[in-house]
Amino acid sequence: QVQLQESGPGLVKPSQTLHLTCTVSGASITTNHGYWSWVRQPPGKDLEWMGAIDSGGSAYYNPSLKSRTSISRDTSKNQFTLRLSSVIPEDTAVYYCACQAWGRLSTLARDYDYWGQGTQVTVSS
Repeated sequence: QVQLQESGPGLVKPSQTLHLTCTVSGASITTNHGYWSWVRQPPGKDLEWMGAIDSGGSAYYNPSLKSRTSISRDTSKNQFTLRLSSVIPEDTAVYYCACQAWGRLSTLARDYDYWGQGTQVTVSS
């Protein structure tokens, strides 16, 4: 059973950098073929794919967020991390980590096989 768990601050001030970590159990982020993604949902809006890292460590980003987003991993802890810089109030959302176990990289939520429970992040001074 693959399980994902997000962790990080619930409140971030504007212009600061948000760091979120996803801890994975039941699968290795290095040996299983697939993509490990970050997805967010602002209040009243649709899910938005932010980016992903594959089992080889290559990262992929939503072009609209690429200039502010970085995804990395700690293989010793089986974790991957989202870094979002220069946050603004519009970055307020529930942030999810998710796994697409098969196929080519997809930005569609329906193609993801496993999800974390999500963590609320609010950007406010």
